[in-house]
Order: sequence, then C-alpha cells, then structure tokens
Amino acid sequence: MSKQFDVVVIGGGPGGYIAAIRAAQLGFQVACIDEWKNAAGGPAPGGTCTNVGCIPSKALLQSSEHFDHANHHFAEHGISASGVTMDIAKMLARKDMVVKQNNDGILYLFKKNKVTFFHGRGSFVGQAEGGYTVHVAGKTEEDITAKHVIIATGSNARALPGTPFDEVNVLSNDGALRLASVPKKLVLIGSGVIGLEMGSVWRRLGADVTILEGLPTFLGAVDEQIAKEAKKAFDKQGLKIELGVKVGEIVNGKKGVTVNYTNAKGEAVVLAADKLVISIGRVANTIGLNTEAVGLQLDERGAVVVDADCRTKLPGVWAIGDVVRGPMLAHKAEEEGVAVAERIAGQHGHVNFNTIPWVIYTSPEIAWVGRTEQQLKADGVAYKAGTFPFLANGRARALGDTTGMVKMLADAKTDEILGVHIVGPSASELIAEAVVAMEFRASAEDIARICHAHPSLSEATKEAALAVDKRTLNF
Repeated sequence: MSKQFDVVVIGGGPGGYIAAIRAAQLGFQVACIDEWKNAAGGPAPGGTCTNVGCIPSKALLQSSEHFDHANHHFAEHGISASGVTMDIAKMLARKDMVVKQNNDGILYLFKKNKVTFFHGRGSFVGQAEGGYTVHVAGKTEEDITAKHVIIATGSNARALPGTPFDEVNVLSNDGALRLASVPKKLVLIGSGVIGLEMGSVWRRLGADVTILEGLPTFLGAVDEQIAKEAKKAFDKQGLKIELGVKVGEIVNGKKGVTVNYTNAKGEAVVLAADKLVISIGRVANTIGLNTEAVGLQLDERGAVVVDADCRTKLPGVWAIGDVVRGPMLAHKAEEEGVAVAERIAGQHGHVNFNTIPWVIYTSPEIAWVGRTEQQLKADGVAYKAGTFPFLANGRARALGDTTGMVKMLADAKTDEILGVHIVGPSASELIAEAVVAMEFRASAEDIARICHAHPSLSEATKEAALAVDKRTLNF
C-alpha cells in the first residue's frame, strides 16, 4: 500500500521547496520529490536556481568582480597589487561549495518542518482513492498518494534549432558555469539575463566576449533610458553586443564553434569562437511527468495550464513557477508556492504580478519593478518622471561606483508610483524599497518625505522621488 500524504510537491526548486515547507507549517502531511543530484549522486534540492542558475552565477559574478577590482580599481584606492591571477579551479570549487551549502540548507529545512523528502523523479500514475498516485523513480521505486499535488518542475534551457547542447563547445547556462579555463573567444547568443551575466563573468577573467542579439533593441523589457545607460557601461567595459543579427549556420568542430550570421547592416559575418553559449530563453519542464495518465492540460508552449490561482482543471492539482505562465523568476515561484499552500488550507494566498521585481546582476546592476516609460506611453497613461544620477550621490562617490541612476514614474494626477527603474550599484537591494512602496500604493511624495540615512545609496531613490516634483536637493 502506498504512503498517503495530504500534499505532494513534485520538484524541489524555489517554488517547490517553499510550497512544501509552507504546507507543512499549515499542518499538512507533506512530501517533496526532487531528482537533482550532486557530484556524488546525493540529493541536491534547489532546482535550476540553486544548482545551475541564480546561486552559482552570483558566486562567479562575485569572484570575477573581485578579480576585476584587483586588476583595475585597487590602484585608485592606494592599493598596489601586481601579478594578480585567477585560479579557475578554486573559483569553481568555491561556487560548488556555495551551491552545496544551499542544497544542505534545504534538506535541513525539510527535516525541521517535517517534510518527507524523496530523491528521484516524480510522475503521475493516475487518480486514486484519496487523490492521486505519484510514482517516485530513484534508487528505490515506490508509489505515494496525495489529495493535493503541486507541480513545480521548473524549466530547461531552450536550445537553438539544429544546434544541440553538448556542454563542451555549445553550452547552456549549466556548461557556462563549469568552464574549466577562460576561453580566448566566447560568443553568446541572446542578450538577456543569462547572456549578460555569463558574458560579464568571463570577460572580467580575460575572454574576448561577443553577444549576438536578434532583436533590434537592447533589453527591450527594460525602461529605454535605463537600458541605454546600461549599454553605454557595457560598451565601455569591452563587452561587445551586436543587435539585430540573424544567426545562420553554426558549425561545432573539434577546435571550437563557427557562427555564421547576418548583422544589422545586412552583411554576412563568420565568427570563430572557442565556446558558444546559447541563452535564448527557457521552456517549461514537463518531461517524464506523465501528464497523460491524469489528463493534465498543457498549452502550446508545453506549460501547464492554470488559472489565476495556479489551479489546473484537475481538482487538487496545482502548478507553480517556471512550468506555468508568467515570468520565469525564482521569487515569483516562491510567492506562488506560498499562495498555493495557503489556498489549499482555505486561506487567501496573494501574488501581485505588478510588484514582482526584476534584476540583472551585472556591473552595473539593473533592477526594476512596475511599468516602463514606453509602456505608460503606449497605454496612454499620463505620468511624471523623476531621475537622479549616482554621480551626485555621496555614498556612490565614496564607493568609486557612480555609474547609472534611479528613475521613478508616478501618475500625473494621483502621484501613485507606477514604476521604479535602477541601473547602478546595489540596484538589486535598492529595488526592495520601491516594491514595498508600490505594494502599499505609495506616492512619489511618500518616498520624498521619508528620511533616508546619509550617506547611503538609497538617498538616490529619495532624490528621484523629489525629482518627480522637480525639487531635487542634490542635483
């Protein structure tokens, strides 16, 4: 007889493990199934984010930024450093340690919250008395049953048609995080988050990096003024970004990869590289889930179809995170995980898509929440805009990092904040104030009237709010 649970979560990434913990906190008997393995074959919960995404990329970004500072910025602080080298193996080992600490932390949280963990692949067997039977395929095979099933199986890297990942020369985000040496020539296709972050890491370490982007605009989802500021900074760093290209034949050979493409001028270009990273987005992961066994509906993109509350059309079956509609962000998955657990308990879970922050962890960092200026124009919304440059911020000057600005957009009549966009130092941390403000429907005047510590980077947010009313004090 199979083990009976109240809730079974398939997938232990940010959405899945958080959903499992919250459901357990609410008094349910909970199981979480996850198949990620570490190098020793042991469990490695945390999904793409922890294992080959958010966490390891930030570790490498930090290491490479330290290296860049030592070589190019220490001197201005009076610090002499010569012959600085990077031990790539040690850098990767540190990255792996950070990942393992997160893996182990999740396993500890499962134990603390009395979540039963199953290491293996979860798939539907069919409906059963008391809910659904789910098969776990791991070192041992077993079936478990639950009244509620939460699908949190995440996403996979999207391959370029005709150019499969071999993780040797043609790399996904996974391979880009595991390069054993610095390639002389690195090409990335796609100038989104992964392309820019991985391009930044290996450029700092000495690679000649070219990013090819099919769209004619840079970071089209970002506020145009902010994107232009970021592009200027990347150009200055030597990160070569070509827009409006049409990629043609890609030849993966023994000594590297050759990319044939047409540039924005219509000229044919042949680009030889040691390594090629494909970063053209991600696709929902339902591989091996056996959705047919229960008649679970998928959309044309392969994502699980859900309503606004993450319910599927099957009673008791829910889906969250990258495997459903909406932005593929770890924190969005976490919020949905909490909301679903609370809805199962009869509570009113809440996720506000309008206040989900976005971050690109390059240098400068780029972060935003709410609508962009171009979106407000397209929607015919009357607005006021205020900007403040980090060049005029005392803390930024002391840090030696004055690139970028804070931009605030507010309703022309009500002064309600409609969007905040930041490019510059610690943008990923500064955006939290804007998220809180927008969640409580604050006005630009509210932020302008709040006392901010001096000297701090957050004063730039206050000054941008003052700028909405054309009354900045330091610029």
